[in-house]
Amino acid sequence: MKNIKAIPTVPAWEFYKNSLRILENPLIFHNKKFQKLGDIFRLKIGPGSSVIFSRNAAFAQYALQKNHKNFSKTTIQTRDMAKYLGKGLLTSEGEHWRKQRKLIQPAFHKKQLLVLLNSIKAAITTELNKIETGKPVDIFPVFNDLAFQTVVKSLFSSAVGQKEINRLQYITEAAQKMLVRELRQPYLGWWFSLSGKIKEHTDLTDEARDILRKLIEERRTSGERQDDLLDMLLDAKYEDGSSMENEQLIDEILILFTAGHETTSNALTFTAQLLAQHPGAQERILEEVKKAQQETNSLAEFIQACPYTKMVIEESMRLYPPVYFIDRLNNEEDVFDGLEIPKGSTLLFSMFEIHRHKDLWEDPERFDPERFTDPRKYSSCYYPFGAGPRMCIGNNFAMYEMILTVAELVSRFEISSCKTEIEFQPLITLKPKNSILKFILR
Repeated sequence: MKNIKAIPTVPAWEFYKNSLRILENPLIFHNKKFQKLGDIFRLKIGPGSSVIFSRNAAFAQYALQKNHKNFSKTTIQTRDMAKYLGKGLLTSEGEHWRKQRKLIQPAFHKKQLLVLLNSIKAAITTELNKIETGKPVDIFPVFNDLAFQTVVKSLFSSAVGQKEINRLQYITEAAQKMLVRELRQPYLGWWFSLSGKIKEHTDLTDEARDILRKLIEERRTSGERQDDLLDMLLDAKYEDGSSMENEQLIDEILILFTAGHETTSNALTFTAQLLAQHPGAQERILEEVKKAQQETNSLAEFIQACPYTKMVIEESMRLYPPVYFIDRLNNEEDVFDGLEIPKGSTLLFSMFEIHRHKDLWEDPERFDPERFTDPRKYSSCYYPFGAGPRMCIGNNFAMYEMILTVAELVSRFEISSCKTEIEFQPLITLKPKNSILKFILR
């Protein structure tokens, strides 16, 4: 094969030497290697085992869109996450994934989501009422509850009580924390099994499934329509005219709980912190919101009338992408830009690095929402929701929720920061850390 280039490689001893620092924050290690070796490098992590890291936006586009059929999800999703979440859209592959995607996609169409806007707004209002003013507040727990409540209320309307909601949220978050421990400390896998930690958390997931099974059966037997996401999913039909079985529906709901609340709460927290550092952006949002409230007659029109608010959120997700890496496995040997990718290679595309790449973005470290005035300009290097056929199915839902939240937040409060630095923890998602802000009623 002509013009094949070797992928720069980091030896395993260097990985082990830096293992504790990588465990704490892998992004620092990644950045140093990208700076030294270029936009694609291989990290050996053991005998015969390695990972290819990339911040090459064209390579990401190739794997996620142009040649996506040769790239599948890794066992992080299809095995490790599936252990707790079942075989839903996020954790499935192949024909099962295609069948489920085709079935569920219509429920998340923009027109369908407009029906849910009143429920979303009500959940947002209830949670923002809990913000204490005039003193430092860690805003992440508020947004974490807000995002979970929004998903639950959109799914089940008023059919689920607060006790069940609290329990479902606890179980969802406990399973996520356990999964992080397993992925970050694979050498303790034997201990997690022997100590009963894994069973403890799979038992919790079974409890969540029991709660959801009861809610689904009550809806099926009641014959009443709420026009919520659950009704939309119950209405969905496969090509043969059949509907989802309860257990598959539960799998998909667990996925929605996990993917639909953590990434949104992260993004909202980072957005609030950036706004606290940029009072001029707050003023522009406030002006835009006041005008939209006067000139629109529905929440759908209101959202469309808040383009700057949307750009602020987009810029926040550029700087702090909740999904800060996307992992793939190539099914067959492949070649990209003269680099041979052996069959079965594990690839990690760093959205954090792509979104801050100096060759792709002007002054990439600067907070500049107006760079998204024409979002098409960055369509090949901006992936807050992934890309291609596996792009997040709930991207429109998340954007509607975040626009309504930020608009309501800024119209109520003047936000200031209690610290100069925005801290984060790179776990399964990019999570905020010490997100202390101060809120003053306008």
